[in-house]
Amino acid sequence: MSSRPVPLVRQVLALQIALIAVVAGIGFVLAASLLESDLVAQYGQRALGVARAVASDPDLGDAVARDDPDVRGRAERARLATGALFVVVTDERGIRLAHPNPAAIGKPVSTDPWAALAGREVVNLQRGSLGMSARGKVPLRDRAGRIVGEVSVGFDAGEIDAARLRMLGNAAVFTGGALLLGVVGSMLLTRLLKRRTLGLEPHELTELVQEHEAVLHAVGEGVLAVDADKRVSVCNTEAGRLLGTSVRPGTPVADLRLPARLRALLADRRPAGNLLAVAGERVLVANHRPVTRNGRNLGSVLSLRDRTDLETLTRELDSVRKLTDALRAQRHEFTNRLHTLSGLLQTGHHQEAVEYLQALHSSAPLDVHADAVADPYLRAFLAAKTASAQEKGVSLRVGETSWVPSRVVTPVEVTTVLGNLVDNALEAARLGARRPAAVEVDLLADGAALHMSVVDTGDGVPESLGESVFGDGVSTREEEGRGMGLVLARQAARSLGGDVSLADAGGDEHGAVFVAWLPEVLAGRGGVSGS
Repeated sequence: MSSRPVPLVRQVLALQIALIAVVAGIGFVLAASLLESDLVAQYGQRALGVARAVASDPDLGDAVARDDPDVRGRAERARLATGALFVVVTDERGIRLAHPNPAAIGKPVSTDPWAALAGREVVNLQRGSLGMSARGKVPLRDRAGRIVGEVSVGFDAGEIDAARLRMLGNAAVFTGGALLLGVVGSMLLTRLLKRRTLGLEPHELTELVQEHEAVLHAVGEGVLAVDADKRVSVCNTEAGRLLGTSVRPGTPVADLRLPARLRALLADRRPAGNLLAVAGERVLVANHRPVTRNGRNLGSVLSLRDRTDLETLTRELDSVRKLTDALRAQRHEFTNRLHTLSGLLQTGHHQEAVEYLQALHSSAPLDVHADAVADPYLRAFLAAKTASAQEKGVSLRVGETSWVPSRVVTPVEVTTVLGNLVDNALEAARLGARRPAAVEVDLLADGAALHMSVVDTGDGVPESLGESVFGDGVSTREEEGRGMGLVLARQAARSLGGDVSLADAGGDEHGAVFVAWLPEVLAGRGGVSGS
């Protein structure tokens, strides 16, 4: 049976306490060592200072030279005044003339006197006849400056030990307090660590991170998380791919290259569901949810799903349905007209048949000749849009300069671009102040390329918008869900290698003018360049 592993917080606590104890112990030992050498030096300098003071008396030097008995009295008074262990005075041969022990007078000193007798000062810790002491030795001179002996002063080493013990006691108290404070701090730190890690052990945290990374980067949705400071905290691989940009954690939301709708969601922390947005060439469905815990703002999470293929298929299906409906309606209408014309001819009413044909031509919903726009898809599409425009009270006409003599090889994509531009223009004309409301479409072939121009009688595009009108969610009308038509039109055009742009924002005579260029969409080489 395997033993249960020691929890991380306990390991950290034990390690910190051991580390603090080792550091405190080493510091205490170093302090004791430095303190001892410091005290020895201090007491040595103190002894040297007293010896200098005693030797500076010129009368003492003369008394030694005369072998005056008063030498002992002078030395004893100096010892009592300074609290020294001894004050010893010798002659030039190292024979004691003054000593605390009268029995030692007249005998050679127990330590080497020759350095002082040679004129040098000496400071050391030595053992003499009175025990271990810190001592200082200086030469003794008479009034003529001749060396006549030495003065040796010592302080009991026991005083040094006592002073060291007092100071070490204070240091021990300080070290113990620091150790206790360190232990308490370590315990608080381990409690904080346990709270921050939710009581999880390292292997559990490792497994959690691995599972987090595996799940986050394996899901089919893009996930972009923002913290309370509006900085990116999480961005998985799919989110970077869908947004078409690499996002690093810590990046402020304001610095992200995001569609306007998504940036507004993250900035305002507004919840949103199934919001359409366009990022580059992709149509995304976004969901945004603020995250809170116990009333605390933790940020928000933005999830993204790719709907580009579905949106493309939807647009293509819508275009095909419109074309089919237009062709079905035209077939039914043409069949009725042919039956009527056939009946007039069979009954011999030739003049009536001619008048009927003329009436059909004058009442045609699409005012364009067959040789001007030869493609049946475009003709059917424009006829359907003309009927739709009439229902809105707007007149849709094809410009006199239009010329498309060849067939369209990509009718779905072309009608997608043209349809979005025409729908946008019809709405602008309907809501504009000018009357009568009208939209004019110009189509011009240039080899295999097709040029489009759509102008309306609306109020135009405000100067504050300009090219930003192609931005995701940008619209001249404050309505939810607006701002996608021009984006989708430009996206469809660019998928063909072309583009859509704003040629004129509008003025006093007309509204906005949008132009489109679609290369390689016409069969044959007819058109302007080939004429």
